[in-house]
Amino acid sequence: MDRKEFLSTIGITAASFALINCIGCSKKSDSASGSVTGPTGVDFTLDLSLSSNSALLSNGGYLASNGVIVAKTTAGAYIAVQQSCTHESYPLIYQGSSQQFYCNNHGSAFTEAGVVKNSPANRNLTVYKTTLTGTSLRVFS
Repeated sequence: MDRKEFLSTIGITAASFALINCIGCSKKSDSASGSVTGPTGVDFTLDLSLSSNSALLSNGGYLASNGVIVAKTTAGAYIAVQQSCTHESYPLIYQGSSQQFYCNNHGSAFTEAGVVKNSPANRNLTVYKTTLTGTSLRVFS
């Protein structure tokens, strides 16, 4: 393969990756209004003594379960919001140091109370209640 063929192949590969990423950005939301709501009828319990839930033992830790992100704030409180961004349903992460939920796909950010901080999201997150009893953390609507 000569240099011209090599550069042509690299260009086609890069263009393919760009196209795939653009197609991913055009993902349709789950609702006709263009915003995504969280699950309803949420009611589950996490056993904090299990290693699978150990992220919730540290301030700033979080995990996703049943379509909900459950986090332990830097102040030590448990909070829970819908797992999907209200913009286009991409999964959110919790950034404890910034005290926010963040969408890596388009940059939307939400406060710990689920309120929009950065667009393109224009609707707040669904927030769920949490109750800690011993090592059992209940998350419910």
